[in-house]
Amino acid sequence: MAILGIVAFAAALLVSVVLHEGGHFVTARHYGMKASKFFVGFGPTIWSRQRGETEYGVKAIPAGGFVKIEGMTPLEEIDPADEPRAFHNAGARARLVVMSAGSFVHFVIAIVLIYLVLVTLGTKQVSTKISATSCVATTANCSGPGPAAAAGMRLGDRVVSFDGVAVHAWKDFTRRVREHGAGPASLVVERDGRRLTLTPDLVEVRRNRSTGDSGNDRVGALGVRPGLETVHYNPIEAVPHTFDVIGSGFTGMYDTLTHRIGDVGKIFSNDRDPEGFISVVGAARIGGDVVSAPDSSVLDRVGQFLILVAAINLAVGIFNLLPLLPLDGGHIAVLGFEQARHGLRRLRGYRGPVKKVDFAKLLPATYATVVVLFGFSLLLLSADIFNPIRLNQ
Repeated sequence: MAILGIVAFAAALLVSVVLHEGGHFVTARHYGMKASKFFVGFGPTIWSRQRGETEYGVKAIPAGGFVKIEGMTPLEEIDPADEPRAFHNAGARARLVVMSAGSFVHFVIAIVLIYLVLVTLGTKQVSTKISATSCVATTANCSGPGPAAAAGMRLGDRVVSFDGVAVHAWKDFTRRVREHGAGPASLVVERDGRRLTLTPDLVEVRRNRSTGDSGNDRVGALGVRPGLETVHYNPIEAVPHTFDVIGSGFTGMYDTLTHRIGDVGKIFSNDRDPEGFISVVGAARIGGDVVSAPDSSVLDRVGQFLILVAAINLAVGIFNLLPLLPLDGGHIAVLGFEQARHGLRRLRGYRGPVKKVDFAKLLPATYATVVVLFGFSLLLLSADIFNPIRLNQ
């Protein structure tokens, strides 16, 4: 089953990349640019066919695809007859649309997959139902039943309210527990259709008051863990929830790029961050783990696999928009600089054509970016081979 998941993930990623290139191809053709090649894969050509001005084909290594749009930069040598249709000679709007189209396709794939999963299969979400009770480590040791178990809480109890305030989400419940601090509290749970009032005696621990992670704040603790429930949405409800997931993907990517970059040094250690950077190989391995998860139903596995594919598409789409050449975001950044500079010149009375950025001056930075990204990719690839993140341990 793991091999099936890896193969399925690789196929899904290949389709996504080809659709990404299809976005560039369709928009380039729409604006009259010449797209001379559209290939699936890299390396030696297995099959190709010329249709009109474009050569379509398949290459030996199924690791992506590419579209060749003539004249991506003024440095590229092209047939003089194609110069009017070169990418760098197109209008600003056309270039912006063409360069954004690839990431836009990834975002559409992510939105569609997430929406379909929410409507048809549902998603596993943290619920207010108790899955386990445990002791609480107030010192170095953890012993005894813990406040929740001592108060009579059982597995399967659903938390209804805490200190007279209704509980609708586990995150809100744990925040209130931390803010309560040590001492007795009123806890209403639902058990077998009946509501019971328990009075657990919370203990004090040191954690971050806002997040519940490790910290030095004095907060209350109960000693419970939440369960997971499959939640389905109707077609209308699924719309805002879909964009909530997309939004969390953007914030998660930002957090990874800004706050987790320091964890790169741990990727070969035993405490590698499971939510940190991974390569395509690592993502494929996780896809295999999702498909072969022993304690999940077939539908749950399918749903989680599709969510993983959506997450990878979202991550690729965001990464591709980073303002670094040769990424699409780098070309967009150059375009933005050109237009901003032209606007300032017009304010000073200039009425001539837009002065293009000298790409020759950008080549050293482009080469440096390629070297850094290639080295970083090799580092992640090595970590995912020798110290992989695994879901099924």
